[in-house]
Amino acid sequence: MALRRRVSGASCVSALICLSCLAAPLHAQVPRAATFLAEHYDVSASVDAIGQSISAVTKIDFKAVEASSSVRVELHPNLIVKEVKGPDGKPLTFERDNQNPLVVVVQLPTPVATAGHVTLTYTYSGLLVNEENSPVPGVRAAVINKDGAYLLLPARWFPLTDFPSNRYTATFRLNVPDSFAVAGTGKASAPTPMPGKNAVEGGRLLYTFDCKNPAPHGTFVVGNLQLNPKQAEGINVAVYAPKASSANAAEFASSVARSAIIFSDMFGPIPDPSFTLIQIPDGTLRDFAAPGVLLLSQRAWDPKGADRTIARLVASQWWGVQVLPATPGDVWISDGLARYSEALYAEQNAGKEAGLRAVDEFAVGALMYEDAAPIAQAARLAPYSPDYRSVVMNKGAMLFHMLRAQMGDIAFKAALHDFYFQFAEKSAGIDDFEKIAERRAQAAVRPQQDPPNLQAFFAQWLNSTGVPEFSLEYVVYRTPKGFRIVGKIKQPLDTFRMPVELRIDTEGNPELKTIDVIGTESGFTVETFGRPKAGGIKIDPNNLILKGSTSLRARAAIARGEDLAEQGRFYDAVTQYQRALSIQPNRPLANFRMGEAFFYQKNYQASANAFKEALQTVPEPSEKWTEVWSHIYLGEIFDLLGQRERAVNEYSKAKQTNDNTGGAQGTAERYLKKAYSEGGTSVAAPATNEPAKPALAIPTPASGEKPVLKKPTPPPQ
Repeated sequence: MALRRRVSGASCVSALICLSCLAAPLHAQVPRAATFLAEHYDVSASVDAIGQSISAVTKIDFKAVEASSSVRVELHPNLIVKEVKGPDGKPLTFERDNQNPLVVVVQLPTPVATAGHVTLTYTYSGLLVNEENSPVPGVRAAVINKDGAYLLLPARWFPLTDFPSNRYTATFRLNVPDSFAVAGTGKASAPTPMPGKNAVEGGRLLYTFDCKNPAPHGTFVVGNLQLNPKQAEGINVAVYAPKASSANAAEFASSVARSAIIFSDMFGPIPDPSFTLIQIPDGTLRDFAAPGVLLLSQRAWDPKGADRTIARLVASQWWGVQVLPATPGDVWISDGLARYSEALYAEQNAGKEAGLRAVDEFAVGALMYEDAAPIAQAARLAPYSPDYRSVVMNKGAMLFHMLRAQMGDIAFKAALHDFYFQFAEKSAGIDDFEKIAERRAQAAVRPQQDPPNLQAFFAQWLNSTGVPEFSLEYVVYRTPKGFRIVGKIKQPLDTFRMPVELRIDTEGNPELKTIDVIGTESGFTVETFGRPKAGGIKIDPNNLILKGSTSLRARAAIARGEDLAEQGRFYDAVTQYQRALSIQPNRPLANFRMGEAFFYQKNYQASANAFKEALQTVPEPSEKWTEVWSHIYLGEIFDLLGQRERAVNEYSKAKQTNDNTGGAQGTAERYLKKAYSEGGTSVAAPATNEPAKPALAIPTPASGEKPVLKKPTPPPQ
């Protein structure tokens, strides 16, 4: 296995999240290889909703990877280990690793031989309140409070080995207040009442989940959940959500089933095509996938707007559950491929143009933090961080899209099919996928045709940062048979080499020519019968290559600003919007988002100026909704400043657009009848017009808190 992709054998995630104050980045430290792997868990945990804590006893059956007397596990730093017992019930010596407080090391009295087994029992407890000390930096991966709890596997709320690659069977017993229900991985038994009653919490219930197939089990949601069992197209989907959010359970089930059928046909069937979809509270990851389980946050709880997100979560059952990445550096084959599966789903479900719109979003996302790390060095990036999503998920998805163009559609999909069947219920690395892709590409080559150089392709796109930004120089000559175009394609990457399509629009039929672009400058000559149209020569017209452009880089800067605004970092968001305007002046969306940021900072004059700037330029079709919402925001500003007549004028202009994106017409009508006041909900929460990309949760001017508000965003394409 090439060193460029394998940092070390196992337990690499401890490198990602070391919380000690060392000079190296938390996620860049090199972990030790696992000497023991967990094969089976028996977890008994009690959730204290009032005390916001958990107490647990976890019995683990380990198998020795090599002879050793030290057992290392990863456990949330907030959870204090009280005791570890050996198979004979006697206490053993243990300690937190000085270099990485995520790791607990147990010393056995005698070494265990390679392939030998040992069973240890851990007793521990602690607070799970917020993202402090979270194994996933900045992410609330496990929280317990009076409204319930969520326990995501990356939180390491029970001791893990070799995350994210290990598989195991398990039994989970969760003791919770009887006002709550529990949903998560495994087959659930009927809850059992527990003896005793607490004056504050009331009675208790014990939920038991059996996980008999080896997989990364251990993700649960606890709360006021209502079970809505549905069946769609022969697939069982259990939808868990609060009663107020359960009305659209059938639509969610249909969305899940649609994705599952498409991916089963494309990749091959999964062993158990039944799913549990659970609403998770806001404040953590927007979405998450576990074996048989799909989690979707409250603010994204809309079956139409989240259709593509659901497709990605379903695809994760293939890429991330059935096929696990061998190390944190191999997550391109799980998270990147699951993300690209969104485009495959959109194409199959709604046509080629829908798939290309998804690819366009991937390209924008890839350019947001493209230079953070090469894809093959994903272990350097904190999981679920903005740069992780940019590099691993979005650039990773674009790499699959480019590979598809290199290989051809049939060979590419055959490679995905082969990859799944060869590595289902196993772990795989990037090299494993490369070999299958190269074999399929070779088999698809026609006689007298050279195969694509996938080795160079992977070396370029997996191990380097930087994307090409093409420019063109050419001269057109008249010839006896028509016209000759002689020119050069230029781009800044010295090591770049790829076939690049060139389309020449002429007064007759367009001409398509493939140019092998090597290095920073490559010449070409194209003969055409018809006269080329002015400005009619386009590089990569079908967007088969991830490349920079003025429009894409401006959109990437806007997207970075949106991410920052969602975190409440409005000053930093404005900086990104200004950067977008420096790249592409007068971009309405950049001005609109800047107006929002100023609005939530209560800088109403600057906000009004930005919204007026947004209205001065004709937006692109996909951003036309900025017009109606600029008028609504201006109306709100004038209402706040006591200028009711001007506010009514803006709401009336919003009505005249007839644009109902994000429920704009209802919002304008409401404020025509009653003036907007500070602390009012300025943005409607549409049920059907939400796009696939995340909606933002933004504070209202009155409280500065973060209620769940869906921003006005373009409808799904």
